Amino acid sequence: MSEWVLILGCSTGHGGATAKRLAKDGYGIIGFHLDRGEVKKEAELLKEEISKINDGKVFFWNINAASIDVMDEYIPKISEITNGQSIKLLLHSIAFGTTTNFFSDKPVTQKQMDMTVHVMGNSLLYWTQKLFNMQLLGEGSRILGLTSEGNYLAMDGYGPVSVAKVAMEAIIRQIGWELGRYGITANSLQAGITPTRALTKITDNWEDWIEKTKKRNPMRRTTTPGDIANTISLLLKQEADFINCSIIYCDGGEHRSGTF
Repeated sequence: MSEWVLILGCSTGHGGATAKRLAKDGYGIIGFHLDRGEVKKEAELLKEEISKINDGKVFFWNINAASIDVMDEYIPKISEITNGQSIKLLLHSIAFGTTTNFFSDKPVTQKQMDMTVHVMGNSLLYWTQKLFNMQLLGEGSRILGLTSEGNYLAMDGYGPVSVAKVAMEAIIRQIGWELGRYGITANSLQAGITPTRALTKITDNWEDWIEKTKKRNPMRRTTTPGDIANTISLLLKQEADFINCSIIYCDGGEHRSGTF
């Protein structure tokens, strides 16, 4: 079993919960986040907590992980940390993009679309290519990206993010198809509505979304970051080696229960 995992978007929400859970599983944690103010402090506290769990095997960098220059600078550092051994997991959990409509008083611009699709979609491809070329992905490595039902439902303000996530799903599917011969798998993980900081950025009606979700979810609650972290922990087990090119649902059946 590889010793290290790499999480893009590690400070809060699904990424933060996964970092903590996988540290408990014995993995070293390498994480990227881009935060300021109070959220930056939360990331620093999380790093300290993880360090106590896994005997200091944690590296957090507060820098833009979607930057190609950052990839080129930090991937050699990752190789030094792992002693050139392949990582077990590359998780894409970056939640940063434009939330606005295509047609409105302030319609989405080309610059905003390009940024959102790159950060929340295409950047996963470039990370995977560069890690693979550095032989940091190998037999048993997992590529995972977080998606949502907003990819096949039209939602107010969600258009740019939806496009980015659909692109990410296609990228993941293709990665798994091309790298499966090396024992490397790639899958999308679809969470249900989750009360995280990212949700508050999508809509001003996020509290209403949560209450409606509790009613329409078969299990009568929202998804938690812990649910996602637990699922990822399961997917890193050897028994999951043959799960590839798929969308895995961790939402209590929410995606089967109609719309808002």
